[in-house]
Amino acid sequence: MEASSSHHGLAILFIVLTSQIALTLAYPPFLNDRNIEYIKSSCSSTTYPKLCYRSLSVYASSINTSPKLLVHTALNVTLRASKATSRLMVKISRFHGLEPRVAAAMADCIEVIGDSVDELQQSLGELGHISRSNISLTMSDVQTWVSAALTDEDTCMDGFAGNNMNGYAKTMARKRIIKVAHLTSNALALINNYASTQGYYLP
Repeated sequence: MEASSSHHGLAILFIVLTSQIALTLAYPPFLNDRNIEYIKSSCSSTTYPKLCYRSLSVYASSINTSPKLLVHTALNVTLRASKATSRLMVKISRFHGLEPRVAAAMADCIEVIGDSVDELQQSLGELGHISRSNISLTMSDVQTWVSAALTDEDTCMDGFAGNNMNGYAKTMARKRIIKVAHLTSNALALINNYASTQGYYLP
């Protein structure tokens, strides 16, 4: 009985060790290090490299070293942040007792952030249909839409400028919008890099 248990124990240990070796061979550590290094290097050309690295490094294994997947992931991360910010803005706008200027800025911001979300979604959709034959036109459209999204976010931030706009609602909203704008700026920089490496150069 003890011998049988011992055999079972050795068999289980063998299976565990074999599985670990198989995983190591399938996903060697140096590959993920290479992926991480690729993201770090790509982010160095953005305006906010630390934010870029933080937001994308968690997706290193799926991005691998693909410029297209890097851009796609950056846009996805930005879109999710934009949607979350839009939902937060709607909630804040329902607070009772908002100062008239804050309420007006909030209403304007909800509208332009909605436009930003639409533009980022269009960019992702267009990127999904990219091919060698349409790359110039596709990348031009993507750059236009992401640039427009960034302009919308800047417009939203401008609405909360000024010392007479103090308050919790303004602080919360502006903090989120700034982060989304920085993510969008980084995504645009990565898109521009991708466009240039694919043989399409900005005018």
